[in-house]
Amino acid sequence: MPEPRAIADELIRRFDLKPHPEGGFFAETYRSAARVLRVGEPREADDTRAASTAIYYLLCDGAQSAWHRIRSDEVWHFYAGEPLLVHVLDESAASGALVTHRLGNPITHPDTVCQAVVPAGLWFAAECADPASFALVGCTVAPGFEFSEFELADVDALKARHPRHARLIGRLRAAD
Repeated sequence: MPEPRAIADELIRRFDLKPHPEGGFFAETYRSAARVLRVGEPREADDTRAASTAIYYLLCDGAQSAWHRIRSDEVWHFYAGEPLLVHVLDESAASGALVTHRLGNPITHPDTVCQAVVPAGLWFAAECADPASFALVGCTVAPGFEFSEFELADVDALKARHPRHARLIGRLRAAD
């Protein structure tokens, strides 16, 4: 079996993955031609967005997806590699609950799931359960992803709001 880095390099080449601002590599694979408006938004043409978008997303070499949020629901799908941890801060819960989804192949890793949902507006980050491994996943966003709605966290402010999770929040920050 090839080394994880060799497999990651092949996936980057094969799927033409590019560096993502939050960490890792990605390629958009789908953007719906159907356009939608969010409920409550003005009905102006430039406020419409694709009904759905999808990407391949790869983490490898100890890289992580830094804390960020978007205005749409995001469904993560596991494709290949080793388990991926998707950490979600539920700020609507009084306790500021942390939920960690363990994505993976449930046949080889029975404690994993193939899909996980990150609800719109919640802070989340991801990392490989084993930093020496890689994980290839897909992310489907509906309504479709727009970089204008992508927000990287102010890690110090997020730690102040969630002191119980400060260590994890501080560890999964964007590269300086």
